[in-house]
Amino acid sequence: MFGWSTEVPPGKLLARTLLDLPLLMFRDADGMPCAITDRCPHRFAPLSLGQLCDGVVQCPYHGLRFDGKGHCVYNPHGSGVIPKAAAVKSYPVTQLYGALWVWMGDPAQADPRLIPDYSFMDPEQWHVGTGTLLVHVNYELETDNILDLSHIEFLHPLFATEAVRRGQIECVQDGDTVWSKRFITQDHLPEFLAQAFQIPPGELADRWLDVRWNAPACLALWSGGVVSGRPRELGMVTQFAHIFSPQSESSTHYFFSISYPRTMGPVGDQLARDHVRILDQVFSQEDKPILEAQARNMGGAEFWSLKPVLLAVDTATVLARRLLAKRIAAEAEQSKS
Repeated sequence: MFGWSTEVPPGKLLARTLLDLPLLMFRDADGMPCAITDRCPHRFAPLSLGQLCDGVVQCPYHGLRFDGKGHCVYNPHGSGVIPKAAAVKSYPVTQLYGALWVWMGDPAQADPRLIPDYSFMDPEQWHVGTGTLLVHVNYELETDNILDLSHIEFLHPLFATEAVRRGQIECVQDGDTVWSKRFITQDHLPEFLAQAFQIPPGELADRWLDVRWNAPACLALWSGGVVSGRPRELGMVTQFAHIFSPQSESSTHYFFSISYPRTMGPVGDQLARDHVRILDQVFSQEDKPILEAQARNMGGAEFWSLKPVLLAVDTATVLARRLLAKRIAAEAEQSKS
């Protein structure tokens, strides 16, 4: 994922580095999102420092202009002849679920159907609050953090209860999808969660945390709660996205969202805005510092080389890491042929 659709309105340039490659996203004259390398082939200036002119990007240094396919379409110098080498690489882009997805591999293999289902982020059907953080850790550490939510008891006072450790944990693999499910019963919820799940004062709650993982680092979370002993169907469920895109080997773009049905009207919109601000504080002030400290303590070593001690709560994280490693190895082998 490159970013949220709202981050690239018509007329705006957005630069972001993915996989150590500087990219530039913008919309052409028809409003379609485009992604090209953020580097002019003439003197290598960042095109993102330039401006849009009728849907094409003008280099800030010498005025060459490039369209969404990376072709130079205007040379203001000399006779105006455009050198054949005056082009930058372009990347396939799909706008789906209120997000912009860029394919960094072989363009012939770009397939929007490979994007996991995030229909609960569709702004036409849901009030969606969105956020973005840059975290200085490898993206797999971020995946581990969401797949194993046992840490919320110790790291997040807003969500913390002792009952979390007593939860029933289930790890399920469905093809290339990994599910980590935690069901917690007889929980005395903190005020924030009690209000979110509409649990009356003095009542205990049953709650669940169902996390879905798809390679490489696309996660979704269904967090629900109901008065203890009642069926799930009578409870409240909130849907979250946690999507991680590597900026580099040691830094990651973290895209997160929270959704409420549009049938809630203005209340749902306000909840999405308010709660995503709370999530931003939690992620930036609690998750981000501990994960970055963890990464520093690892000193750049490969995860398995440090021989991590594994606990019962690590089943889903280990499974996801192994599935991802197999896919990376298969792609590397395919690229040799």
